[in-house]
Amino acid sequence: MRDEEKDQRGRSGPPRLALGALSGVLAGFAALASAELVAAAVRPQSGPVVVVGGASIDATPAPVKDWAIRHFGTDDKLVLQLGILAVLAVSALALGVLAVRFRRVGAAGTLLFGVVGAAAALHRPDSIGIADALPSVAGAVAGALLLYGLVGRLTVPARSTVPESGAASEKAAEAWDRRRFVLAAASAAAASAVAGTVGRSLNGTRGRDAVASREKVVLPLPGSPARPVPKRAGLRVAGISPFVTSNQDFYRVDTALVVPKVDASAWRMRIHGRGVRRPATYSFDDLLRRELIERDITLTCVSNEVGGPYVGNARWIGVRLADLLAECGVVPPSRGGRADQLVARSVDGMTIGSPVEDLMDGRDALLALGMNGEPLPFEHGFPVRMVVPGLYGFVSACKWIEDIELTTFDSYNPYWVKRGWARRAPIRTESRIDTPKPFARPKAGPVMVAGVAWAQHRGVDKVEVRIDDGPWQEAHLAAEYTRDTWRQWSIPWQATSGGHTLTVRATDRTGTVQTAERTRTMPDGASGWHSVVVTVD
Repeated sequence: MRDEEKDQRGRSGPPRLALGALSGVLAGFAALASAELVAAAVRPQSGPVVVVGGASIDATPAPVKDWAIRHFGTDDKLVLQLGILAVLAVSALALGVLAVRFRRVGAAGTLLFGVVGAAAALHRPDSIGIADALPSVAGAVAGALLLYGLVGRLTVPARSTVPESGAASEKAAEAWDRRRFVLAAASAAAASAVAGTVGRSLNGTRGRDAVASREKVVLPLPGSPARPVPKRAGLRVAGISPFVTSNQDFYRVDTALVVPKVDASAWRMRIHGRGVRRPATYSFDDLLRRELIERDITLTCVSNEVGGPYVGNARWIGVRLADLLAECGVVPPSRGGRADQLVARSVDGMTIGSPVEDLMDGRDALLALGMNGEPLPFEHGFPVRMVVPGLYGFVSACKWIEDIELTTFDSYNPYWVKRGWARRAPIRTESRIDTPKPFARPKAGPVMVAGVAWAQHRGVDKVEVRIDDGPWQEAHLAAEYTRDTWRQWSIPWQATSGGHTLTVRATDRTGTVQTAERTRTMPDGASGWHSVVVTVD
């Protein structure tokens, strides 16, 4: 009797719970793989990790997003995806253990994750309807069925066809049951791996069409080329940011978990809305056939902290946005126009609102097609994005643009405004010390302090540096290229032993001095003086 009770406890104790946990993980793997396969038939953006991640980004409070960008930079999306996968893995383990005792409850819990994924898909800004929910639903059903079946192998021993009795019969049934479980688990893992691989391959095929379309793009010579950058615009100081930021080093801040890959041959962009007397739709070739202008423009993200990395300068080629708007009959509010806000929509559902007055005041606001001599990289908005000097990106720099609607600030709040950011956000006058780096240990003697300053569409007039609490000293400014680009600066310092604080401030062309008041990035950009602390040996 005691041996029978001991054997029964072994069947329901840790070994079975461990196999149940393994069943949960395999079911979760099968769910994700199946969803990936179905997403290939719908669209890559409908995968459950993507839609849940997108919903998480949308629901995250702005200060938390800001924190993530500051701490993880362009890896913030990878961290989010890994976090989602970690939560799914832990949940799968728990559901597997639960299913050992409550088989139907465990399977139902797996189905519940499908409901969450489907709801997230249907509420995404770029949702195409019920089709977007299919991957999450299909994956959950596949996972629930597999979990139910695998746990069944643990709870219902197979009947032996050879008559046995006593302990030998019990051991034979248990051994046969484990063999059936191992075979079922191995088959499920293999099938899931195949489904996931096929799904990723099919999704990759869709992207290859977009890649091929980009490779075929030949940017025409601009009708209005950028003038050569003067040699004196770049200082030969080790550690300073180069005047032109390469495409691979240019910052990327957006909410897209999957970078949209749009086929340029199929791309279309519509201009419509309030005050648009002649709505129009443009293809990529339509824009290429227009007069293109080429300009060097420095962009800044509103999430850039004082001294932060989210600012860069590039040479852009594209179409004057003001020309397109004028052809559609749009006039700015100062001339009686009915719309004061332009809302640009991306293929992933992002909405960016820009002041119409600023876009049509003569500045080089572009629908950019190229960046640093090549078609836009996918990460930076291929085939077409907006570039507007003087405005933070969240109110101007819509990537992967496909729709332009003229409206008013009173009647519509774009994505970031709904989350507490400002409606209008001209870039603040800022400066940054690039060298020496924080906590550097330079040798006593001559040290070159250098960096960059920017006040897009106003221009930088002066940069000053202070050592500790000493007087402000005017730095040497590199030649100004245009008021829409940053300027390099440098100043020699006779460093003495000990700890020192180096501080910089800039003055723009309007006479405005960079404020010392330290503010966070929300709602309209950070302010304050950038300082670095060094120890001189």
